[in-house]
Amino acid sequence: MKRPENRPLQAAVIGDANPPVEVLQAAEQLGRKLARLGITVITGGLGGVMEAVSRGARESGGLVVGIVPSSRLEDANPWCTVVLPTGLGHARNVLTALAGDFVIALGGGAGTLSEICFAWIHGRPILLWEGSGGWTDRLEGAPLDSRASSTIHRCRSLEEIERVIGEWFGDARRDSS
Repeated sequence: MKRPENRPLQAAVIGDANPPVEVLQAAEQLGRKLARLGITVITGGLGGVMEAVSRGARESGGLVVGIVPSSRLEDANPWCTVVLPTGLGHARNVLTALAGDFVIALGGGAGTLSEICFAWIHGRPILLWEGSGGWTDRLEGAPLDSRASSTIHRCRSLEEIERVIGEWFGDARRDSS
């Protein structure tokens, strides 16, 4: 996959609004890892996985963009650096999926599934965090349909996620010079 030349990578992190505690902890660790790699975190801007990954990224000095479904800036979780109020409700899911160079999914219900489908249709590579429940565990990692427009990879750890990002885009870390 082509690595962006003039900007950091952007990861759209999607998932459950009300996940179990262990998924929230994993999401926060993921946010920390992405920030350390210099990857901008994009989320739907609300709670659950979105808030946990945002908190981890911000506490590690990362940039977090929240694309909220309402028209109100104040509806975003407090860890968002940039808030984009859409007024689109669930239709904002297409924006969230397309805002990333790739998508990482943790658990999730119908909203997460719609974002995975939009990522697939529009050719965004998808990482599924195995063991996080919801649609992430229901999907096999196989193509979603015959268009084969993207790739789906199942990961079990932060180290595996970093390795796959490196395979897809080269070293995820940006040279700080």
